[in-house]
Amino acid sequence: MRYAPPGLCVNDFALLRDDDGTYALLHLQGPWTAEFDHLRMETSYGRATSTDLVRWKPEGTVFGNGLPGRFDQQAVWTMHPVPYGDGMAMFYTGVSGLTTEGWPLQSVGLAHSDRTDGTGWRRHGTGPIVEADARWYRTGERMGWRDPFVVRDDESDGWVMVVCAADASLPVEVSGCVAWATSDDLEHWAVRPPLISPGDVDELECPVLERLDDGSWLMLGSIGATRGFEAWTAPRLRGPWTRRGPLGPTGSYAPRVITAPDGSRVVLHTTPRRVDLTDSGARCRGMLAQPKSLVVAEDSAPRLQWWPGLDAWLGEETREPVLHAVGDVGVSGRVEITLRTGDDGPALVVGCDGKNLWAEGPAGAPLGETVLTEPATTLRVLTIGEYVEVYADDVFVLTTLCYSGHPAPWTARAEGRTHTIPVRPVLLPDPDRDDASAVWPGPMPS
Repeated sequence: MRYAPPGLCVNDFALLRDDDGTYALLHLQGPWTAEFDHLRMETSYGRATSTDLVRWKPEGTVFGNGLPGRFDQQAVWTMHPVPYGDGMAMFYTGVSGLTTEGWPLQSVGLAHSDRTDGTGWRRHGTGPIVEADARWYRTGERMGWRDPFVVRDDESDGWVMVVCAADASLPVEVSGCVAWATSDDLEHWAVRPPLISPGDVDELECPVLERLDDGSWLMLGSIGATRGFEAWTAPRLRGPWTRRGPLGPTGSYAPRVITAPDGSRVVLHTTPRRVDLTDSGARCRGMLAQPKSLVVAEDSAPRLQWWPGLDAWLGEETREPVLHAVGDVGVSGRVEITLRTGDDGPALVVGCDGKNLWAEGPAGAPLGETVLTEPATTLRVLTIGEYVEVYADDVFVLTTLCYSGHPAPWTARAEGRTHTIPVRPVLLPDPDRDDASAVWPGPMPS
């Protein structure tokens, strides 16, 4: 259901699908540590394979830092491979070093492979292929030039690259933007003025472009301040782009879009964990979450829904205590759903009162909240270890973490009455894994 390589965390990633239907995941990876230094610990890409986007098999490391003196000597960050010829071209972020104030100096490089499975990469030269242009973008302190994403141009035979950057015309705290560049050959790029510059975003990271069935475009971008991601749509790559609002709630980050085995379009994203696996631990890099269905209806904002491909991983209904489970609850007024209990009462509760949706830990400690656009009529709640997701009327609206309590029969309290909720257990792909990346198994016996 979720994935990280043994003993490591996952950060930004890319997805490939080979001709035989096998998926390959390329991802930034780093060790578990409370003092995470992305300049010294995210220096390689891991790889994993899957046939269903749920069960992932670790395949080792496939790419790392450049040699001393090169533009990528300090770190390699987010990547995007695209089919090219009989193989692939991979655009990736390289960090050469730090400014005098300690800010990472970023640029975009290129690597090639004769294969299509995410292995066999060789660098294109020793320098970057495209850098921030000071006419429009910050190039020193608080600069940004990372997370490239490349697609075919819809107005020529060439290519378009979008990049996370910092708009030089705006105050640094709201300068997050999506830059773009064009190329005829993938090696020589012309930088253009910002494609999207909202003016209220600190960092607009991991931009993703997806061509929709009607020829229009969808862009997803992660928002640093909210730790979620938003959507934009446009009739053509050059715009005009319309902001559609949040798509992934706080806690979901770095999305990617891919075609699932059933032919539907899905989004995968990362989700954090907490240091020491406790509710008081600081949030840290975590794991890959399971797919969600991407729904883009005409004249309405895109949304993420429950992906039916997960139903094969659910067991028969039960009212017994289950740590990993999915349950559905109707909402007609205020409802509070208890999923786990502790020594002094409920330890994990999901509540809804009209448009207000929230999650609480022990003693009512707030774990997350959101305001829905419309009052919910049904809720679907998923728990996998410490990970919690909530869908309101089938739309993904809330995610949080809770390391407290013990499995208990799920109960819903509404209008002064309490009843037990039937749930379907989640069948974990690798239930016997025992390493720092395994699903949290619940509190240790005292």
